[in-house]
Amino acid sequence: MAKVIHSIRADDWRRRDRCGTFYGERRPAPLCKDGVDMTFQRVLILEDNLIIAMEAEEILRLVGIQQVEIASNLEQAVNAVHSEHYDFAMLDVNLGESTSFGFARLLMERGISFGFVSGYSDTLDFPADLRHVPLLNKPFDEQAMRLFVETLAGGSSLAV
Repeated sequence: MAKVIHSIRADDWRRRDRCGTFYGERRPAPLCKDGVDMTFQRVLILEDNLIIAMEAEEILRLVGIQQVEIASNLEQAVNAVHSEHYDFAMLDVNLGESTSFGFARLLMERGISFGFVSGYSDTLDFPADLRHVPLLNKPFDEQAMRLFVETLAGGSSLAV
């Protein structure tokens, strides 16, 4: 079964950097004193809602991801993985008229880690071969995103 990650406090307006320090101004997170750094540096977000995609991009930068690219549909996402290298991808499950399951399988073939993002926490409707993939629930916050990225960094989406 997939690991589902929920926000602890999605309504919390305060922000923490990835070292755990609160601040009011949104800015990229510095390297923590313990030297912890994310192993992923280039991420593809497949999300058809621009506002959600931009919030995910901002949060990914806050937790230490250097390069974030957004694809708003399957065609853009497929073109992106054919022309660029990504450390992992975040896939919105429901893309309006379609789902991201076929694209997920393309990522599996290419050995690119990925996780799903959805407003629904139930993975029973997912294809059997994709039920084990980590799932980040919407709405998400920095803490949930950090855990999601750490889950993907700990092992590929094929082994979680």
